Amino acid sequence: MTEGALMPGQFERIAEIEDPFELLRAATERLAEAQQEVTELSRLRRRLIQDLHAQGMSYAQIADKAGLSRGRIHQIRHTGPAPEAAFLGLGTVTVATPLRYDQVKDRPVLSLDDMATGQALEELVRSFDMQAVSDHVTVDGHIDLNRSNLVVVCGPAMSEPMRNAYETDPVIRWERAEPGLWLLHDTRTGESYRSGQEMDPQEPMDVAYLGRLARPDGQGTFLAIAGIHPQGSRGVAHLLNGEIASLWGQVGAERFSTLVRTVYNPDTGEPERAELITPVYRHDQD
Repeated sequence: MTEGALMPGQFERIAEIEDPFELLRAATERLAEAQQEVTELSRLRRRLIQDLHAQGMSYAQIADKAGLSRGRIHQIRHTGPAPEAAFLGLGTVTVATPLRYDQVKDRPVLSLDDMATGQALEELVRSFDMQAVSDHVTVDGHIDLNRSNLVVVCGPAMSEPMRNAYETDPVIRWERAEPGLWLLHDTRTGESYRSGQEMDPQEPMDVAYLGRLARPDGQGTFLAIAGIHPQGSRGVAHLLNGEIASLWGQVGAERFSTLVRTVYNPDTGEPERAELITPVYRHDQD
């Protein structure tokens, strides 16, 4: 058997590139892909061990069935990439935030609160050894929802595709009580929630939607985040930093929705406290 016959197909193809700069680019790209595949396989392996153990199998039994040592199973269980990262997606995760038209600057801009939310979510993605890229909902509301590993920070008022997606939620509803006033309604309990900015007196509090919704093409899902005001979205990012493992344990990669209340600093908009105020509703159980 020749040396070439021993090479993996993609490696063989790349190695045959004659142009040195094209070869360097192709090798670099493939190395990044391979590293990401290793990370995701390690994450999957750790999750399987956790699931089997949760089902009642001992680590010794798992090791015996898998043909691995018990020590190796314990090592995988405690040192592999965290499985809850899959709550956000697999591989490279795209975080999309909304652009708003600034009449003074006469151009689309990203608000400071939306920028802070996007940055917090991207940092969370990277903390799981995954790659994060940014994208935007355009000023006219366009966003391609038919993509894998997508997190969209945008409410129904700013985007028709997002408004249509929210309407598929069987439990949580966005309601427009009057022009400029949005409420979030839990159809299970009949309770509606409003932002503290619409209360009298006003309170530094906002309510936000967090859910996983079906893509328009029916080929997957995406994560949706939206506060009644931007401070609520910041609160969801704050909550995920501490509760993502718990949420992953409850819903996995299934469709769901819940509401988050955020108390924030009135001067900076920085979240001070964020908590779930409804159950985490799995859509496949409703």
